[in-house]
Amino acid sequence: MAAHITIRKAGGTWSVRAGGAVLGESDNALELVEGDYPPVIYFPRDDIAMAFLDSSEKSTHCPYKGDATYFSVVTKSTTLKDVAWSYENPLDAVSRIREHLAFYTNGDVTVEQI
Repeated sequence: MAAHITIRKAGGTWSVRAGGAVLGESDNALELVEGDYPPVIYFPRDDIAMAFLDSSEKSTHCPYKGDATYFSVVTKSTTLKDVAWSYENPLDAVSRIREHLAFYTNGDVTVEQI
C-alpha cells in the first residue's frame, strides 16, 4: 500500500443520506485515510440502495488507487451529479475498496456514524 494511505474497518454503524432518503447503512464500512486529507468512508455496495444511483460518464485517475467511476444520486426532486465514486478495479495496494462506494459530503449528501 502507498505509505500515505491507510485502510481500516470503520468502527460502528455508518449511514449515507441524500435528498431526505437513506441510501444505505453499514456495519462493514471502511475508512480510507490518504495523507493529510480527511478520512473517507467507503460503503460496501451490498449495503447501498443502488436503485438511487445512476452511472455517470465521469472518470478520474489516481496514481495510488487507480481509475474511479462516478455515480449520480437521483432523488424525488433533483439529480445530484457525480456525488459517489467507486474504484471498480483498484490497484492491488488498495484492493480492499473494491466493490465499495464513497460519497462527497457537500451538504446534499451526509455520511455519518449512527
